[in-house]
Amino acid sequence: MKRDQRLYDLVQLMRDGRVRTAAELARAMGVSTRTIWRDMAIMAQTGLPVAGEPGVGYILREPLVLPPTVLTADELAALDEALRTLARQPGHPRARAARSLHYKVATLLPQAGIDPDSG
Repeated sequence: MKRDQRLYDLVQLMRDGRVRTAAELARAMGVSTRTIWRDMAIMAQTGLPVAGEPGVGYILREPLVLPPTVLTADELAALDEALRTLARQPGHPRARAARSLHYKVATLLPQAGIDPDSG
């Protein structure tokens, strides 16, 4: 997994406001605790509200709110259909990326009613 994807996944995991140890995050991401330490430093340097204390764990100090995304119903339907179609083409070089993006759209726009597992 590339670092950008891992950082995104870490933020998503930590959005619930719970304190998580580096070991717990490392297991969830399939990396070493040392990698988590570096990732947390990068996240803090970029301005994300990450706080950590040795022996305690990491937490997002404040809720992380992503800017609203306004799509028309037709735009959302087109995006959903395109991503599902591409994701179902196992030989296509972007099939995996389409599945990942479909999951992100479904997660970030729950009001759209997209099933994140239908990609």
